[in-house]
Amino acid sequence: MIIEGLLSVLNLYTIGFIFLGVVVGIIFGAIPGLTSTMGVALCLPLTFSMSPLDGIAMLIAVFVGGTSGGLISAILLDIPGTPSSVATTFDGTPMAARGEGGRALGIGIIYSFIGTVFSIIALIFIAPTLAKVALKFGPYEFFTICIFALTLIGGMAGKSIYKGILSGSMGILFSLVGVAPVGGAVRFTFGIGALENGLNILPVMIGLFAMSEMLKQGLTRNVEISSEVRPYKIKGLGFTWNEFKEQSGNMVRSAFLGIGIGILPGIGSATSNLIAYSTAKQRSKHPEKFGTGCMDGIVASETSNNASIGGSLIPLLTLGIPGDTVTAMILGGLTLHGIVPGPLLFTNSGVLVYGIFGAFILATIFMVIVEFGGIQFFVKLLSVPKHFLMPVILVLCVVGTFGLNHQISDIWVALAFGVLGFYMNKNEFPLAPLILGFVLGGIIETNLIRGLMYTNGNFFLFFTSPIAAVFMILTLLYIGYMVRKELRRGKTVHK
Repeated sequence: MIIEGLLSVLNLYTIGFIFLGVVVGIIFGAIPGLTSTMGVALCLPLTFSMSPLDGIAMLIAVFVGGTSGGLISAILLDIPGTPSSVATTFDGTPMAARGEGGRALGIGIIYSFIGTVFSIIALIFIAPTLAKVALKFGPYEFFTICIFALTLIGGMAGKSIYKGILSGSMGILFSLVGVAPVGGAVRFTFGIGALENGLNILPVMIGLFAMSEMLKQGLTRNVEISSEVRPYKIKGLGFTWNEFKEQSGNMVRSAFLGIGIGILPGIGSATSNLIAYSTAKQRSKHPEKFGTGCMDGIVASETSNNASIGGSLIPLLTLGIPGDTVTAMILGGLTLHGIVPGPLLFTNSGVLVYGIFGAFILATIFMVIVEFGGIQFFVKLLSVPKHFLMPVILVLCVVGTFGLNHQISDIWVALAFGVLGFYMNKNEFPLAPLILGFVLGGIIETNLIRGLMYTNGNFFLFFTSPIAAVFMILTLLYIGYMVRKELRRGKTVHK
């Protein structure tokens, strides 16, 4: 089954979709404001007409390319293309400023590749084992794990835990629209027949992450200032063999940090690159050189953020719980094809799972080839004004949304969530908890009802399961910790 799955991606169609996904991902990652999240959201409608393997392979390729592509603008413009490349600017920009932009790009690209390879190995070995353990989970365990994941995301995705939890609660509320999975009651449709089947995940995601950005750009009155791309020239890989050996400890440590942080829901590459950079600085014998254009900082940032990719896919494939917004969209792609991720996925669709692993490997190889070979093309895209790109993206949003079910109502849903996302961003409400609450809402509701049926309506019997009790206690402790932190912050501001 493993061999059959890995070989299933070795055909021209699948390879072509993977290559295309990597190119699109790098473009969206390299251009500030277009992030890999938006790239996956726009590609999601395209996968509907593909086979399940081709569609998911393309989305993962966009994910891989987008995470790595952010280093291009981070180094040459001092503007991270994605949040996962923030720490890359700390040493990449000074290196480029002194005429070593090509060296910085070479280091970033190679260590992005290495970090992704580490994450692939972790995914292949950890995911099947975790899936076997998850087969023993019942409604108590799935309910409490989802609640814990959503609380963790709500607390870490924004500046305020109150706004984060409120955002996640809104997501759960939106997931309740339509016919109830148990009982068949029609809820929150307000007499609109198009809402009886519930809100489709595709227009919700496109609205929140793409159309909201279009509104933000369109309503911004500030004149866009063109940034000057620093000159660069890549020679070889950008570093010597001795330098590679010197960085081996930093590389391995950053890779494991990225994988571990990627597995935790709601944290991901946006945090892992900063933690890995800080750790590398603390462990360095010469911490004073960080921020001046040293290789160590780029290695830590780019290894860790790409290692988070495989880590975030582990809970998605084994438990059906997305760890961040991008994996939530990949979950949407699986759902569009009638595939239910979780522990049974490895048993019922093992060939597909290992095909996804194979696509991950190919995307990683294409990533390093495309970035080295097409760096001049991607750099030229940095100078394209946003007011040319945004209308094209808006048209793609509308066409992609309509193409799913050929219903105008889906376009209205996307526009409504675009407005909601715009105002949430404006008022500093995080979007990630909302979309993950929307995705997890059905799982939470179904398992809560099943669990209550088993216990005759006694919720406290959920705690008879050791795993459920542990996750529920962790949830309460985390909420208490974050509320205490908020109160301390409020007192400090008041003083």
